[in-house]
Amino acid sequence: MTSLSVEMLAADAVEPITSAGNAQLGIAVLAGIAVIVLLITKLKMHAFLALTIGSLALGSFAGANPAKTITSFTAGLGSTVAGVGVLIALGAILGKLLADSGGADQIVDTILARTSGRAMPWAMVLIASIIGLPLFFEVGIVLMIPVVLLVAKRGNYSLMRIGIPALAGLSVMHGLIPPHPGPLVAIDALGANLGITLALGVLVAIPTVIIAGPVFSRYAARWVDIEAPEKMIPTRPSEELDRRPSFGATLATILLPVVLMLVKALVDIVVDDPENHVQRVTDVIGSPLIALLAAVIVGMFTLGRAAGFTRARLSGTVEKSLAPIAGILLIVGAGGGFKQTLIDAGVGQMILEFSENWSVPALLLGWLIAVAIRLATGSATVATISAAGLVAPLAADLSTSHVALLVLAVGAGSLFFSHVNDAGFWLVKEYFGMDVPQTIKTWSVMETIISVVSLGFILLLSLVL
Repeated sequence: MTSLSVEMLAADAVEPITSAGNAQLGIAVLAGIAVIVLLITKLKMHAFLALTIGSLALGSFAGANPAKTITSFTAGLGSTVAGVGVLIALGAILGKLLADSGGADQIVDTILARTSGRAMPWAMVLIASIIGLPLFFEVGIVLMIPVVLLVAKRGNYSLMRIGIPALAGLSVMHGLIPPHPGPLVAIDALGANLGITLALGVLVAIPTVIIAGPVFSRYAARWVDIEAPEKMIPTRPSEELDRRPSFGATLATILLPVVLMLVKALVDIVVDDPENHVQRVTDVIGSPLIALLAAVIVGMFTLGRAAGFTRARLSGTVEKSLAPIAGILLIVGAGGGFKQTLIDAGVGQMILEFSENWSVPALLLGWLIAVAIRLATGSATVATISAAGLVAPLAADLSTSHVALLVLAVGAGSLFFSHVNDAGFWLVKEYFGMDVPQTIKTWSVMETIISVVSLGFILLLSLVL
């Protein structure tokens, strides 16, 4: 498809696809979401197909022309993948380099060698937060579980006292901090400033992860007192390597994109002159694409070559990192298509009118919508994408900082009470050898604490900024 035809599709998608009233639109939204929920939870359909079918169902229930619904969906899919697809791919490459080179293990071993006793839960949350910056949640779990199980066994700690802080660190990064897919898509949908969102996200994440991690783990360990299951202690990724990258080089590589994006945000605030040479430079190097690309290129030397990787193995690592994210890209793209269908059907305007009539603050509304979709579908990413599309019109009247806070509110809502329809729930249950009630009392409660506590800090920031 030519770029001209894509532009024509996007232009057509701006036109309202239906003239239905608010009542019909409200029913259409509920029906569309119900279709997605049914397909994902009952029929076990892949989220990409469920979102595609749900978008078409939404248009049909709203009485829209099918051709215009398809145009809206494809335009939204294309613009979303164009906006965040490359960033997700670069994040996956960096994460794979970190895992395969032994860089993640180096960070873990260095911190644990200097930690003992009561400080161990704090060390675990620190490790998980650092590792969770460039990694997808599931990859982070796979990397952290061997460490959690080994530390719990060798130090004779309660598994929950060590495991909850690690899970909290990974989960907070996943829900609130770019370049994870959910926050990236919300930033794109709401037109938020990535650097400011990242800076505020870190401010919210630090106290949230402390409360949901080391503090809550004390109670979780009392409620569910279990030992590390022997059969689940796997081989660590770097055991086959002759050497590993240094702690300093690994940490610097992980933090490089974060630092570059934060520098851009700081210069934008302090200088605030698009013609200024320094700001023009930081606008380039601090853009998400360049920041992550720089980290990947640097990581090939500081991580890959430092571990003794040949050029062929580096190439193979990059290739292997891209295959697993195909499904994520499709889900994110279809979520963007669903979002655009919602907007073009006039649902955004309906939400705007609803919030004005009922005086529901935009931040709280974004959080509530994300909570509802999260509980229904079990997917934090689907909840973030859908909620961001629904509240997008509210961002037009907000300041730059409040748009960033709206992104974080949606991300916080997407983490609320993970239960049996969430793949993460079963991943944690099986790795930790728990039954369903035990998983709910620990993992599900922890996720809810993260969601509610982070919302509280977001609302506090909204009063100050």
